[in-house]
Amino acid sequence: MYKIFLIFLLLSSSVFAKIQLIKKENSDSNTTLLVIGGIHGNEPGGYFAASILATHYTIKSKNLWIVPNLNQASIINNKRGIHGDMNRKFAKIAKNDKDKEIVQNIKKIILSKNVSLVLNLHDGHGFYRAKNQGSIFNPNAWGQTCVIDQCELKEQQKFGDLNQIASTVKNNINKKLLKKHHSFNVKNTKTKYDDEAMQLSLTYFAVTNDKPAFAIETSKNLSTLSQKVFYQLLAIEEFMKIMHIEFSRNFVFNEQEIAKIIKNYGTLKINGNILLNFSDIKKSLSFIPIKSKGNVLEFSHPLGSFKKVRGNYVIYVGNKKLTTLKPQYFKMAKNCHKNFDILIDGRKTSVAKTSDFFVNDDFKVLKNKDYRVNIIGYYAKGHVDESGLTVNRKDLNKRYSVDKSNKVYRVEFYKNDEFCSMNMVHFR
Repeated sequence: MYKIFLIFLLLSSSVFAKIQLIKKENSDSNTTLLVIGGIHGNEPGGYFAASILATHYTIKSKNLWIVPNLNQASIINNKRGIHGDMNRKFAKIAKNDKDKEIVQNIKKIILSKNVSLVLNLHDGHGFYRAKNQGSIFNPNAWGQTCVIDQCELKEQQKFGDLNQIASTVKNNINKKLLKKHHSFNVKNTKTKYDDEAMQLSLTYFAVTNDKPAFAIETSKNLSTLSQKVFYQLLAIEEFMKIMHIEFSRNFVFNEQEIAKIIKNYGTLKINGNILLNFSDIKKSLSFIPIKSKGNVLEFSHPLGSFKKVRGNYVIYVGNKKLTTLKPQYFKMAKNCHKNFDILIDGRKTSVAKTSDFFVNDDFKVLKNKDYRVNIIGYYAKGHVDESGLTVNRKDLNKRYSVDKSNKVYRVEFYKNDEFCSMNMVHFR
């Protein structure tokens, strides 16, 4: 069981001032690994790895904290930083900087007494090599590295030998490479003496406050997102082993399974009365019945988010734009039924609101004097209420299907012209 804490709650739909902090904790220890993804919005290997860590891992001892999408506004825009480089704002930041609240808040989390070690997840260019081997493989590259700011933290009794820890992680990753040239190395930036830019970074802020911190950089030159996520998770697991954090995962650890997980974008619940599954969803859905303001959007995926564009809701998971919802405004009805009777292939069935039901041939929503039914994509001349009518797939206009395969359609329930809920009918 894990807990999700929304630190410094979102003030409005257009402001990304919140930090999503997911805690997976046990009572046996104060040892805590903090994993941060998404400080750069165009580095999806890091934030998709963090999201899988949040949803597909069980922590059996000690503690794991995850911030999967630190720079959410930049993630959905697929930009390094829409307000500048967030990872260069930890030494000082202007009062009017739009990233200021997020930076201040993640600092507080890093400095929590419970945090024992910090990982900042990135995708970097090229493949780091100590000697120059060309434009991709060279000392200036960042990809496939475990980055440290210095060799050790002398005051740290636990996890203070940064170079030794990074070397152990590197060596263990290199035993499990997908391809030989994917090899990892340790990159010591010697930040205090050699790298003024890194002196402004999140990891250097951590180490100067006596918190062991590392950056994991998978290569942007890897051929697939699943490869980036594979190596990020591999590195995180090695750190958990060093910290004696016991864990299990609910998938077979290989690139193919990770690719499948990445493409599972989950669901979106709107106001508790609409549930959209993102599997095979169309690029645009019209006439979505919502309130004119104060709508609550709940994503099952940690990277789920939206932005409003010209009155429409553009839906994302990470940097993946999934669909655009074009609203139709209604008042929300109160005291609606939790179940509705539907004749499915000739058999009467009680169907829970906002749920899916599956049909081979046809269905009919049984009449109820308290409700009006609207089946999106179906037209029956002279019928305002479409309950009591037998509907099969050929009766429905494909234009109005929810999915690209044209098998899923919306069945909406209204009470006194106020919206109650929406079900999804799937034709097999």
